[in-house]
Amino acid sequence: MAHAVRALWPGGRALTWRLGGRPALGLPAQSRAGLTGAAGGPGPAATTRKGCPRLLGAAALALGGALGLYHTARWHLRAQNLRADLSAAQLSLSSRLQLTLYQYKTCPFCSKVRAFLDFHALPYQVVEVNPVRRAEIKFSSYRKVPILLAQEGDSLQQLNDSSVIISALKTYLVSGQPLEDIITYYPPMKAVNDQGKEVTEFCNKYWLMLDEKEAQWMYGGKEARTEEMKWRQWADDWLVHLISPNVYRTPTEALASFDYIVKEGNFGTVEGAMAKYMGAAAMYLISKRLKSRHHLQDDVREDLYEAANKWVAAVGKDRPFMGGQKPNLADLVSVVVSEGAQTRGCVLGVGEAQAGNTYVSQLRHPRGICLNRLSRA
Repeated sequence: MAHAVRALWPGGRALTWRLGGRPALGLPAQSRAGLTGAAGGPGPAATTRKGCPRLLGAAALALGGALGLYHTARWHLRAQNLRADLSAAQLSLSSRLQLTLYQYKTCPFCSKVRAFLDFHALPYQVVEVNPVRRAEIKFSSYRKVPILLAQEGDSLQQLNDSSVIISALKTYLVSGQPLEDIITYYPPMKAVNDQGKEVTEFCNKYWLMLDEKEAQWMYGGKEARTEEMKWRQWADDWLVHLISPNVYRTPTEALASFDYIVKEGNFGTVEGAMAKYMGAAAMYLISKRLKSRHHLQDDVREDLYEAANKWVAAVGKDRPFMGGQKPNLADLVSVVVSEGAQTRGCVLGVGEAQAGNTYVSQLRHPRGICLNRLSRA
């Protein structure tokens, strides 16, 4: 087709030759003269010869355009069919899971998991753990929340750590691999933190274990995958550590926060009263240590504002979410701030911010389940 189109411009002979015909033989002079009019003007045959290449050229270009549209539409249909197939597969897989989430309702890491489960419409049961006795998780040697129990047929799996839970479940929904196999990709590892305390870390916890085709469908490119992992880790390593110094900033705020925590949590009457006053006093002091450990400013609100501004700048103005037209996992985990900060009608009142603060107006722009709820006073 390309050769034929290019051949149109020199004239009809070249076109005929490229299409497999023979060039017209030269005519005698008198015959050629007979094709012209008496006044030397072109005759009907000459006019026809000049018009044919143009008509053929237009036809070829139209055919080429039609073929281009056909292949473009076919590509889009294939992409849509692949998305539809994967979405149907995800629905089928999600229906095979029975999930139970062990949590503290006001824990930001538990909020991350709930945001993920709700966004993906995964049904789950909630068990509120008593923060003092923790009898509800006595079955587990891992003593932190969230803990997710996932029943898939006869297989019961325990998933620990909020980021592992999210990565493992997303891998399961996209790839369809058995959950018991996926969990082995995130092995626990004992380590000693900066305070000399032994902690459990999980390898690969920000990675989705997908093959090349699945990763291409999920992200579209390596840059998007790297960006999502980077900001998921940023939420865990930095953003979440700004919550305690902000909600326990003053004795009054600490008491109001614990009043909310006790009402929403699983406490007995005596435990609740003790937790409210003793917990508030303890967390007020601890928040000062956290402020020093993380080198926060005297006004810890400013660190929170800077973090939110950094997030908004990274998302930019040309896309509604970091994931593009729909939230990715980095968007989902950013909810830890809005959930963690909303301890009594949002004790962490972003309404305190000066009217010109960049992120207040940005976050009021609809961003689904991102940070916009933080702007509620």
